[in-house]
Amino acid sequence: MAPLRRAGLPVALILADIDHFKLYNDRYGHQAGDLCTEQVARAMTDAAARAQDMVARYGGEEFAILLPQVDAFGAEGVARRLLAELDALAIAHAVSPTAPVLTLSMGIAAMVPDAREASATLIRAADALLYQAKAEGRNRYRRAGATA
Repeated sequence: MAPLRRAGLPVALILADIDHFKLYNDRYGHQAGDLCTEQVARAMTDAAARAQDMVARYGGEEFAILLPQVDAFGAEGVARRLLAELDALAIAHAVSPTAPVLTLSMGIAAMVPDAREASATLIRAADALLYQAKAEGRNRYRRAGATA
């Protein structure tokens, strides 16, 4: 983040979690779960299509999308595209209490890095917003000051 800090440019982070993934694995099996996470990762890569954007698996069913030189509003556009990509895939999730297809919850945070703020600040903010999206019903994103 040092080059962004020096240039005074923002960086955004989207933390995404596949909703009710344990139920998905229990119903369809772990091999289907692996294929599902691959499809979700491809959808994320399509939604965050710039060469400098980075999609990474962050945990079992959690992903991180790092968007250099993107503010919170730009990241919100990526989140919207991702929800549309996932909706178009229509991956069946018959046992989800949220929807009959696979859904995602996301938290979006952005900042212009400075010497006092570390990447942990960005991660904590995105994680808190992810949990807010889950608490509000899943299949949505949250960013500070916005809803969808």
